[in-house]
Amino acid sequence: MTPARRLAAEGLGTALLLAIVVGSGIMGARLASGNMAIALLANTIATGAGLVVLIHMLGPISGAHFNPAVTLVVLLQRGIAARMAGLYVAAQLAGGVVGVWTAHAMFAEPLLQVSTRLRDGPAQGFSEAVATFGLIGTILTTQRARPEATPMAVGLYITAAYWFTASTSFANPAVTVARSLSDSFAGIAPASVPLFIACQIAGAVAAVVAFGWLLEESPQQ
Repeated sequence: MTPARRLAAEGLGTALLLAIVVGSGIMGARLASGNMAIALLANTIATGAGLVVLIHMLGPISGAHFNPAVTLVVLLQRGIAARMAGLYVAAQLAGGVVGVWTAHAMFAEPLLQVSTRLRDGPAQGFSEAVATFGLIGTILTTQRARPEATPMAVGLYITAAYWFTASTSFANPAVTVARSLSDSFAGIAPASVPLFIACQIAGAVAAVVAFGWLLEESPQQ
């Protein structure tokens, strides 16, 4: 697959992912009549299901990273060149912003927004580290044992992580940046973004170390 097609797939996939995350957040909040649990459930189901479909769609083209943390892990494992990894991240960030604007346009919201929803504190940061650690672990282990199950495994993990993490599992720096541009149910205030991204990267690196050790083949005795 040509580099241009791979980058287009990463940008398109991340755009569609953010349209799903933000759009379902807006729809859920509008229909839930103030019931935050129902709004989060709607957001969760749409995001998990959408991820499964997007990875099936675009995985054969770009690997379906849609996430700088995933691209970092692939880079650390020497599965992608540094220059291409940088271009992947740029495509993901640009696609995420386009996806947020797409969601706003579909719901007749102002395109340009800045979130006011603070998500601060050590518990939120730790949640993002745990969420990203689990996401990378899911990818690394299923790719080794059952690669055909990876799309479903990732979608199911994120569905679960929306509920078992205090941060609702962003687990993705591009998603975090893009969601800071939506003052909606799915938003995050720009001031909260650095903590989330730092903890996401830390969680991804920790997963490479931990799962790399777990999956390492022992020498024959």
